[in-house]
Amino acid sequence: MTIHPGGQNICGISIGVLSLESYFPKPPGHIKNPSSLPFTVMYEMLDGITVPELLGNPTGEMKDRLIEAAKRLEAKGVHAITGSCGFLALFQREIAQAVSVPVFVSSLIQVPMVYQMTQAPVGVLTASADALTDAHLEGVGAAGVPIVVQGLDHTEEFATVILRNERTAMDLDKVEAELIEAAQGMMARAPEIGAVVLECTDLPPYAHKLQQAIRRPVFDLTTLTTMVHDAAIRRAYSGFI
Repeated sequence: MTIHPGGQNICGISIGVLSLESYFPKPPGHIKNPSSLPFTVMYEMLDGITVPELLGNPTGEMKDRLIEAAKRLEAKGVHAITGSCGFLALFQREIAQAVSVPVFVSSLIQVPMVYQMTQAPVGVLTASADALTDAHLEGVGAAGVPIVVQGLDHTEEFATVILRNERTAMDLDKVEAELIEAAQGMMARAPEIGAVVLECTDLPPYAHKLQQAIRRPVFDLTTLTTMVHDAAIRRAYSGFI
């Protein structure tokens, strides 16, 4: 007989996501599109915290709300916690210290790993190079890692919709083209880049086309989430001897 202690309203949730408020499209590959993920996800909405606010005005009150949201996800039974914006790196340590499950709120947490794998500068494609600071890199243990940063600050479609929140409708093909153009410019400036990390959670849907254009390994939050899921919930292998 197996007796489970109970105490959870909903069971079988793998990953919890700290979700900023946004209403633009999230195509398959986005962490806020669970239809593209091979496991169960629970979202904790943070109404009022938007991408522009996180980038331009991160506050102690915001951090406190994120910590409380992470605690709620833990209480609901998630096995690990991530976030819906890479700039949450600023609060990685504090959120991780507040709960007992693994926390990886930013894909930037992969930067040191990618550098160790390649021993070459890491290309970081970010929503905003202007907003990405040393504090964000320090928050995920990436201080001192050689990186080359390329932002999407001066794009038309991406910046209008995601950085400035001026509308919710978005031309996905145009965003893809803007990303590839930015990445190719980065590679032209620094051809020694060994691999690329996508800071922004809105970019993984285009990662396969990006890789075709720059011919480098591409790491992002969605693939990281899959790896953490596979580590947090181990399953028996199906092979044979």
